[in-house]
Amino acid sequence: MRRFVDGLNVALTVVVLAAALAALLALTGGRVTRLDVLAHFAPLYAGLGALGGLWALAAGRGPVAGAAILAIVAGGLLMAPEFQRDTGPTAPPGAPGAIKVIQINALRSNADIERVVDWVTAQHADVVTINEARHDLRDLLIKRTGWQTAGAHGNLIIFTPQPYTRMNRPRRKPPWTLSFVNASYASPDGPMELVTAHLGWRISDAAEAQARDLVTVVSRLPRERMILTGDLNATPWSAELRGLDDELGLIRRDRALPTWPAQVFGRPWPWPFLPIDHVYAGPGWATVKVERGPWLGSDHYPLVVTLAPREGPPGEPERRAPSGGEVLPPGS
Repeated sequence: MRRFVDGLNVALTVVVLAAALAALLALTGGRVTRLDVLAHFAPLYAGLGALGGLWALAAGRGPVAGAAILAIVAGGLLMAPEFQRDTGPTAPPGAPGAIKVIQINALRSNADIERVVDWVTAQHADVVTINEARHDLRDLLIKRTGWQTAGAHGNLIIFTPQPYTRMNRPRRKPPWTLSFVNASYASPDGPMELVTAHLGWRISDAAEAQARDLVTVVSRLPRERMILTGDLNATPWSAELRGLDDELGLIRRDRALPTWPAQVFGRPWPWPFLPIDHVYAGPGWATVKVERGPWLGSDHYPLVVTLAPREGPPGEPERRAPSGGEVLPPGS
């Protein structure tokens, strides 16, 4: 029995120490791009540290205690900023002019698009942004709802009850790898800009360039009443998402709400642990509610955010994209 306990102690010490080292390396992600991917697993590092600490208390084993403290502290340092940041102004349920925004990565290989369409239709949403949207999903959703689209010919699509009034695509300089759709819409409270994007995992220079390009796109559009959604493949503990929080000039309304994975080996998974789908909004919006939707056959859960127009002094003035932007007619 003692030999078993000793072996378990050694194994747990190694695992917890590895978690602590990974968390320490993740803290350098702001300077070393490829190490930033380690930050996504910060809750795991802290959880393993807690497990090691409990083992140390129960078994009276010393070495694992030091590794546990290191893992908890390093993991905590990665996660703390998310729980300290401001998620913007709020409004009560039933606030006048409130709109429901749904962001979902529908998964290109999803075999159950009927499930997606049934749920989305039942939500009576005002804005639905779908990443990895197949054209059969697009066609079925339009058939059921009569909704209008922006980006209908790609796999990033914005669905709304009313057509957009203008699609002014900011001028781009090659090389350009960012996948995004943007369009302007009329509303009773004034024009609003919708943007949706899909970023790659930050394990290459190309992915880092996508984040910079997203900042460029957003900076060239009116931001007071902008709503930005997307599968950004970045958790709140990563330097990448903290950088976007600082540079976009918008407020991220979700806080540490995991959306991935929603399934494992094709089976529903009720314990997602990576918050990688996000909704940002300009200062002209107040947050009413943020929640996660059900499993829809995808590897992502939907993110549902209800926003209401904010009463108060005017913020950033509406601006047009610089001359040379690509203006497309409704229906593009």
